[in-house]
Amino acid sequence: MSIKLSKLFKSASLLSVLAIAIAGCGTKPAPAPDANAGKKPAETTTAANSLEQIKKAGKIRVGLMGTYAPYNFLNEKHEIDGFDADVAKAVAKRLGVQVEFITGEFSGLIEGLQKDKYDALVSQVTITEDRKKTMDFSTPYVKNAVNVVVKSDNTTIQKLEDFKGKKIGVGLGTNDEKYLRDVAMPKVGTFEIATYNDVITSLKDLNVGRIDATINNVFAIKPLVEKNQFKVKAVGEPIKEDFAGIAIRKNNPELLDAINKALAEMKTDGTFKEIFQKWFGVDPNF
Repeated sequence: MSIKLSKLFKSASLLSVLAIAIAGCGTKPAPAPDANAGKKPAETTTAANSLEQIKKAGKIRVGLMGTYAPYNFLNEKHEIDGFDADVAKAVAKRLGVQVEFITGEFSGLIEGLQKDKYDALVSQVTITEDRKKTMDFSTPYVKNAVNVVVKSDNTTIQKLEDFKGKKIGVGLGTNDEKYLRDVAMPKVGTFEIATYNDVITSLKDLNVGRIDATINNVFAIKPLVEKNQFKVKAVGEPIKEDFAGIAIRKNNPELLDAINKALAEMKTDGTFKEIFQKWFGVDPNF
């Protein structure tokens, strides 16, 4: 091969490489149009349509314990009954839907709400600033006074300050548990906290002396104490007062407004007073 012809081949090869490189740097094909362009994220869209979805389904899924008489419990017909249940039914009626009650331990209710297992919680969920960060609450529908509860023959515990060195029972994941840990213990000194998934077990343990005291709403423990003939009593003045509301996932303004409107109507037309008197024998306490 002549020197000139060899140079020609080299030149041709160089041109081919350059052509390929230039082609690789050229304009890429335009991407396919984004079908979701301009739309809100799926989570936001779902949240905004929660009320619409509930009405379309014809039901609202309500989470509650089902073991907290007289607020919510299983009656003799194995149906969910109680104050919370009646409030939920009355709210649902005003939303134009039925109620589907789904029971669970209190410690898992809030997580279940976040995971869309429930549309709302009507289970004496205390309204707190911490909880407001992760869920929205309706206007309060009940005020609960919390008392110290001890065995009937106990004379050593009369107030919160007497908890030091004692074993105190409380509901797992409740606002009362948080109160004992964050408020009571720093105030009165160290004591042992025993947690329970239901009220009946804590009262049984108190009745036989496995714990020295518990704290709870007197309305809540009264039917259990009477039915089981527990030898326990409430002592002293209430250690705190809480307000409970209907809890829903955050960023559901339409659903929250509809629930608040329903509660307001119930208070105006006497429905709420009727429900309160049915379960507690007294007029609403706020």
